[in-house]
Formats: sequence, C-alpha cells, structure tokens
Amino acid sequence: MRKFTLFASILIASNFTFGQLFSDDFEGYALGSYIGPQSTNWSTWSGTEGNTEDVKTTDVQALSGAQSIYFASTAANGGPQDVLLKFGQVYNSGIFTLENNFYINTGKNGYFNIQGALTAGTTYTLNVNMDGGEIRIDDGTTADLAVGTYTPATWFNLKIVANLTLKVWKAYVNDVLISTWTNGVNVVASVDYYPIQNSQFYVDDVSFDHENYTLPALNALTSQIITTGEISGQTFAPKVRVLNGGTTAINSFDVDFEYNGATYTANVSGQNIASLATYEATLPNITLVPGNGLYKAIVSNVNMGIDDISSDDTLTKAINPVVPATGKMVVSEEGTGTWCQWCPRGTVYMDLFTQKYDDYWIGIAVHNNDPMTITDYDAAFGSLIAGYPSSLVDRGTDVDPSGMGPQFFERLQVAPKATIVNGALWDETSRTLNVSVTANFTANATNSYKLACVLTEDGVTGTGSGYNQSNSYAGGANGIMGGFETKPNPVPASQMVYDHVARAIAPSFAGYTNSFPAAVSTGESHTLNFTFELPTTWEANEMHIVGLLIDPAGRIDNAGKATIAEAVTNGFVDGSNAGLFEALENQLDAMVKIYPNPANSNTTISLNLENQVQVEMKLIDISGKVLAEKNYGSLNGTWSVNLNTSAFTAGVYLVQFTIDGKKVTKRLVVE
Repeated sequence: MRKFTLFASILIASNFTFGQLFSDDFEGYALGSYIGPQSTNWSTWSGTEGNTEDVKTTDVQALSGAQSIYFASTAANGGPQDVLLKFGQVYNSGIFTLENNFYINTGKNGYFNIQGALTAGTTYTLNVNMDGGEIRIDDGTTADLAVGTYTPATWFNLKIVANLTLKVWKAYVNDVLISTWTNGVNVVASVDYYPIQNSQFYVDDVSFDHENYTLPALNALTSQIITTGEISGQTFAPKVRVLNGGTTAINSFDVDFEYNGATYTANVSGQNIASLATYEATLPNITLVPGNGLYKAIVSNVNMGIDDISSDDTLTKAINPVVPATGKMVVSEEGTGTWCQWCPRGTVYMDLFTQKYDDYWIGIAVHNNDPMTITDYDAAFGSLIAGYPSSLVDRGTDVDPSGMGPQFFERLQVAPKATIVNGALWDETSRTLNVSVTANFTANATNSYKLACVLTEDGVTGTGSGYNQSNSYAGGANGIMGGFETKPNPVPASQMVYDHVARAIAPSFAGYTNSFPAAVSTGESHTLNFTFELPTTWEANEMHIVGLLIDPAGRIDNAGKATIAEAVTNGFVDGSNAGLFEALENQLDAMVKIYPNPANSNTTISLNLENQVQVEMKLIDISGKVLAEKNYGSLNGTWSVNLNTSAFTAGVYLVQFTIDGKKVTKRLVVE
C-alpha cells in the first residue's frame, strides 16, 4: 500500500441493484491459509503471494459462514500485510460498486484504499480510515469527503457507489447514505487492504460490480454539499457543487440551502456550464448549532425550466456538531524530524488541523535529532511514542498524526479543571520575554496539578543540510501527501518551512511542582511566571506562548495559546516565580562554564574558544534588567572572569554571551 492519508474515511452504498461481477465470503479457502495462491482476484502489493504480505483466513470472526480474513499491525508505518483485490481491468466510466463488511476491534483501527491503475502505487483514487467509531474518506487532495460512524466490535457494511462518468460518489454505512461528493480521481482498478499502526480488523463478504451509464439531455445534479464546520459555534459559508449531468449546456439555475429552519438562496445566471462540468455556488454564512441536524441543497429553475431528472436535484447531509467544553483547548504534540522519511505526513496533518480547528487546537512539533531539537522535550516525549511520526493528543495514546481526529473530538468535550490565560511583558531590545500563565479554576483541584509553558515558532527555515526534509512521498509512488509528492527526496532546506516548532519548554515536560496550593477551590485563580531570553534568530512575530495545565496522571487537562502580541495585550500578571529558562540549546553551550553554581560570595565564568571570536557579556536580573554589560573584543583560547556575588540579592540571574554574533545563555543562581 504505502499510503494512508487519514484525511477521511469511506462508507458507501447505492440506490441501484446490480448483479455482481465478483463476490467472496472466504468459505472456499482452507482455514488458516494464505488466500493469494488460491485466487486469481486476490494478490499483494508486490505481487508476491503466500507470505507475510498476504492474508490468511480465520474463524475467530465471520459475518456469514465461518470464515473471514484478518489484518493487524503494530509497526510504526503499518504492514507487512498489503493485500490487493483486483477488479480485472481499469474502469473509467459507468457506475462501479464496491461493498465490504468490516469488524474492527475495540480501540483499534482499519484502513483501505482504492487504486486507479493496474500497477499498484501509480494512482490513488480513494483513502478510507476507520478509527474510534469514525469513518473518514479523502481522494488524496480533499479531506473529509465523507464522514460517518460505526460501532466497534460489531460487523458493519460499507458500500461505495461511484458514477465514474459523472465523477459523483456515494458512501453508505449499513445502507444509510452518509455522503455524496465529487471525487478528484475517477478510475478504479483494485482495492488495497492495508493495516496501519494499531490496526485490528476483519473483512468478510466482499463484492464489486459495474454497469454502463447514459447521459440524459438536460440535467443539473446536486453533487456535493461542501462544509468546513464540525464544531458547534463555528461559522462558515457552505458551498453547493452543481454538476451538468446532461448533454445540454447549463446557463442558469437556483440553489436553495436549508439548515436550522432557515433557507439561503443563490441565483446563478450568465453561465455556460458544459456537459460533465461543475459549478460551486457559495451561500451566506451559517453558524452551527448543537444537536442532530440536516443540510439540504436543492437545485431548480435549470435554464429557466425543469430538467429531465428530478431525483438528483435534492441532496441532504446529516450534521451533529461536536459541542466543545467551555474554555477547552486540545493539544497535539507531534514527534518529527528532518531525517524522518514519513514525517511529511505529520506536517500535512498538523497544518490541516490548524486550518480546521485553530480556535480549539494547539499543535506542537517536537523535533528529534535535527537542528530544531529541544533535548529535554525530545527525550521526555520520545519515551512515550513508538516511532516517527507519532502524536500524543493531550498526552493520551500514541497515534499517527493522520489519526488525531477521534481523540481530538473526544478530548474537546471533556470539561477542564481550569481555563488558561497567557500574559506577557516583551522587551525587544534585550529580547527578554516574561510570561504569566494563569489558571482560572472552574472545578476543585489539588497541588497534584502542574503548570508548564512552551514556546513554539512558525515559519522556521534554515540553510544547512540538517534542514533538508527526508521525503518518502517524492514522485507519488507512496501516494498523494499535501504536495510532498511533487517535491524531491530530500526536500532541500530552501523549499522547507517548518511550523509549530517547539523552541522551549519550562520548567520541564512534567510541569512545575509547586504550581498550586494543597487544595484549590472553584473560582480561584493562580499564576506562574516564566522568563525566557529569545535568540535573535527567532522571529518573535511568529511565536506562540502555550500554557499547559497537566493533571496528576500526566495528561494535559487544558491549555491556552497566544502570540506574544496577544499575550502582551492580555497583560502580565504577577504570580509565583518558576524561574529563568534557557530558551536555546546549541553548540555554544559547551564553551561556557559557570562554577560554582549556585554561588554564594563569588563565581567563575569561563570560556573555551577554539577560534578568534568577538565576545560580549551581559548580566541580567529576573525582571530582564541589564545589570552589567561589557564588550571584551576579540578573544581566543581559554578565558575566565571572577564575579563577586556577595552583594547580589538571592535569586536567579542570566549570564548572556554573544560569541561571534551568536547568543548563548546560562542561568546563575545566587543563594
């Protein structure tokens, strides 16, 4: 398979009744044997049958008879099973129907895709993901073309009916229509069953069929309702895609869109929509409301009259928006690295979540073994994941970045203990960022809860080879992945821009131990202050401050997100002082030593310089005030200075060196 976008999942059925070209209930195979060598239709991605890439029959579960086939994987990139059901030819017109029955174990997932060429990996037509009771489908370019639900540990029917002539696809679950859409790719040649990480699913009673289709004279078909909202309170402008499903050009039509008791109308005229071409009518903004609802789109007045087929004029789509808990923000931390060949997938899905859920979601890219790595963050996060790319949603179960959806929606509905507000003071000259993270409690809590602060940066670029992104999607053999299929392997640094990059975490991955008193009551507010010194290479306007509330089990209970400018507008709040934190770890660290540290009456600051470089030093207090600074000019070799600290007020200070234009910061604690 090699491709598993979790943009969406697929369920499909049909209003037509066909005879079947092929069906299989797996009763004719020897129990426990590989099916490839016993069938002319079943094979594998590589074409090699009868090995671990193939699938065996089982009698553990079956919908009909006693046998089915079973797929499972724990590998970070899925497999090794990779099984093809070949359709016998490439279909590019007429009506094609694929029907499957699935049983997905509780807490596990399932996946398959449809291939559009006889050689697997050449053309991806459709991707179907089933996880956490949710089914999502994409065509490799557009996400969530169909979204439906299933019951885990229960057999369900998933049917796809594709009118390849019209490019109109329908998805049904248990014979209930869940979506109609216009697919980007309209050729089918095989279906690929591939277990991604954490898959455990059974397949039974598989069939496919095909029949010809003839265009009528005049027919405007409502082919797709395009909506971007899934959460109650989201506001967006729906679109209705109208297809010319006849042979006569369409000049004008009206579209009525009904939702929540209101009707919105778009009058379209002055067009020349050719046969099989489409037009997207944009309706006025709607706001999603809680509860089961229905979108209805109706096309009428086609060319100032009535078209030949009225049965496809109306299209409905069910909607039941998720109702978020008040003040809840969900955090997804993604393990990634420029060396990681599959990590472009993480980039694509993190960007997708930003586009769709920015008001409810915070993304943090935790880099590993590349120039953007934060050592402590990477080490703590890496111990919780099985491979790269991987994601933790509110530090829950390790999932592929493409599978964050179910956990995101689940966590979005969990009421947090407190809402989080970030404030800041920002000194552009010294680049000192003082942050206040305030937890406003809406429920009782204890001091087992902790606060932490993360800084992230968007738009990060670099010039060294460490910023080249390894890319297994190059050339498209492993499927479409947000444009990475058109880029080389590796993608050169000059073409890469990294977002959500974790730049600092304070005081640690686990949070600040003394964040709260022993007992916290509803209505109380508690604030923790952090101080960071930002390197000049970081773009302050691209940064976000992320305040985290961590529960006693180590999960993220809630979070707050703000740009530096937004945090400054929120206002800095004095609170308990968590300390001054080094916001950059780099190769200069080893050059600078401070001892003893903590200091009492004096300390020594030393440099070990391999080359002749320009050196400046600043001593800064916890408020960001520069107490002393000196330009030492050009230095080389081992150099040291003794600092008398006997008159210093006990606390934390920052010793900042600028070495040949690059900054390194060390903390000095005076007792």
